[in-house]
Amino acid sequence: MPAAPPPLPPNAAHARDPADGTRSGPATLPQLFDLARDIKLSHTVFALPFAALGAVLAAVHRGQPLRVGEAALVLLCMVLARTFAMTFNRLADARLDAANPRTQNRAVASGRVSRATASVTLIACALGFIAAAGGFRLLYANPWPVLFAPAVLALLAVYSLTKRFTWACHLVLGAALAASPLAAALAIDPGYLSRPTPWLIAGMVAAWVAGFDVIYALQDVAVDRTQGLFSTPARLGEANALWISRGLHAAALAALVAAAVVSPRLNAVFAAATAAVGLLLVLEHALVWRSRLHRLHLAFFTVNGVISLLLAAAGCWDALR
Repeated sequence: MPAAPPPLPPNAAHARDPADGTRSGPATLPQLFDLARDIKLSHTVFALPFAALGAVLAAVHRGQPLRVGEAALVLLCMVLARTFAMTFNRLADARLDAANPRTQNRAVASGRVSRATASVTLIACALGFIAAAGGFRLLYANPWPVLFAPAVLALLAVYSLTKRFTWACHLVLGAALAASPLAAALAIDPGYLSRPTPWLIAGMVAAWVAGFDVIYALQDVAVDRTQGLFSTPARLGEANALWISRGLHAAALAALVAAAVVSPRLNAVFAAATAAVGLLLVLEHALVWRSRLHRLHLAFFTVNGVISLLLAAAGCWDALR
């Protein structure tokens, strides 16, 4: 007779579901910590600085400093939105992730976190986001954030599905992150959205994020083709994808220059930061020249993190002087 499988440890709260490779059972605190590590809240650095910039510029536009409560609500909304988006992604892509050597150890795909735990987290973040957006209505008589909250959640979720049918999925991700400065401005001073500056900043974020997401997709070309996914490198080829990424980053830089020109608040420091961003984007593409991937994480995380923080710091400095 074959040997019986070893018993589960006494403290094991879940068993793997052989149908989908994930655990079943109630949520546990270790699972929540595991999910939090997997969704990498630290990557909020790509969007949170632009939300801060949008909020500061809107506060300056209305002629009243940003309130502590407003800043706290913007931060809470950003954290909840990021957690919602990434948890939805992990749930939607669990089977795809499990078949990809690069992602098969992700929390839901590997079975370390149950679908039930991830689903409860998803719902809690969605409700928390709507409640936090409602805080602007309750505390500051601004109903617009809570009115647009469901649309924001829908935009954040849809990205994870678009790679199943279009190579423009990277643009959808760019649009999702581009909502951050617009949403923050709407929460502080809706009238500021009548100005071109927040839209130019959002356009920069959309093109910049889409450009570096195309680069990030280079590492999954073979797997994406096997699974029938529509990333730009998988569908159009790696060389064409890199040229598309370069074009998107050129458009992002153009949007930055236009924002610096039209805004009365973005002056010399922001202009200097824009020039530095141009050099950093050149560096990013040099690091992945001819689809070289051994420096991909340096290009993706380090360079783009510096770009986000630099622009937000420079913009806030100019706006508040």
